[in-house]
Amino acid sequence: MPGTRKLGRPTDQRKAMLRGMVTLLLENGQVITTVTRAKEVRSIAEKMITLGKENSLASYRQALAYITKESVAKKVFTEYATLYADRQGGYTQIYKLGARRGDGAETAVIKMVDYVKAAPAEDTKKASKKAEAADAE
Repeated sequence: MPGTRKLGRPTDQRKAMLRGMVTLLLENGQVITTVTRAKEVRSIAEKMITLGKENSLASYRQALAYITKESVAKKVFTEYATLYADRQGGYTQIYKLGARRGDGAETAVIKMVDYVKAAPAEDTKKASKKAEAADAE
C-alpha cells in the first residue's frame, strides 16, 4: 500500500522530502535515490500525471498544491499529459544500481518512461551568440 513507509523521518520532513523528489523527477525526468524512496516517489508521481491527464482546473490546483514549482506543474499538464495520453499507468521505471559506497544503502534510479529531455534553451542561446561572434570576426 503506497504511503505507508516511514523512511526514518518525522511526518513533516517525510512529506517535504517526497514533494521535493516528485518535483525533481517531473522536472528532470530521472532521480537517483534509494530503492524504498523510489517506490514511494513512483506512486505519487504517477498520481500527478493522472491528474495532468484529467486536464481540469480542479486537477491543476490539486497538482499545484503538491508540486513545489509552478513551471513543473505546467509541464505535467502540457508535456506529460500528451506523452502518456494513451497509456493507462506505469509512467515510471525503477532500475536498481547496487549498494551505495558510504552506507551500503541499495540505490536505484527512477525515470519517466519514454521521456526525452529537451535541450536547455540557455545552451542554444549561448551557441548562437558564439556563432554570431565568430561570423562577425
